[in-house]
Amino acid sequence: MSAHTLGGRLQRLFLTGLLTLLPIWLTWIVVKFVFVLLSDISRPLVGPLAHSIAAGFPNSLGWINAVSVQATIALLATLVLILGVGWLARRVVGQRLLGWLEALVQRIPLANVIYSSARKLLDILQTKPDGTQRVVLIDFPHREMKSVGFVTRVIREQGTGRELAAVYVPTTPNPTSGYLEIVPLEKLTPTDWTVDQAMSFIISGGAVAPDTIPFDRPGTVPRHGTDL
Repeated sequence: MSAHTLGGRLQRLFLTGLLTLLPIWLTWIVVKFVFVLLSDISRPLVGPLAHSIAAGFPNSLGWINAVSVQATIALLATLVLILGVGWLARRVVGQRLLGWLEALVQRIPLANVIYSSARKLLDILQTKPDGTQRVVLIDFPHREMKSVGFVTRVIREQGTGRELAAVYVPTTPNPTSGYLEIVPLEKLTPTDWTVDQAMSFIISGGAVAPDTIPFDRPGTVPRHGTDL
């Protein structure tokens, strides 16, 4: 077997192995991020409690002091807490407690801005804005390329009254980071995607996508070439 043939086979095997492991690796990164994030919420309470239990019962429960065990317990405790909050939020008592907490946060400088902004963004993504679709395509970073974005609100240009859309453009594969673009309403390319479909498209790097997608805005002539 010649060196050229061997090199070609090794290259194909490497690419095949890389493409096979890449989805697993991305899944592991996301799962690990969520696992660590959720575990860290309850870890300050679980850690001291586990130490106390292990010290009181060193022979029978000493294993509870292991880092992996504490992380698992912290994760389970956080999941139980989230489920409990979800259950309370559907009850009158929970809604009153949530209202009291929101009123308390509103009195804390900086925290009120962060909480209000996050709350509004989540509420906005659950409802369709007036006059336009929630999920759109915008010309970004230039006219011959499109990015998926979420319209968060529609505002007007000072002086002219032209309608402008505030569009959040998330990044792949982590949609929690991204860009905020202000785009004239007539420059948006509407889609019929739901927020869930758009998020699947973004997180998967385009692997999870419909067979067809709009590219040019309705009423525009398709452009060809590289004119920016």
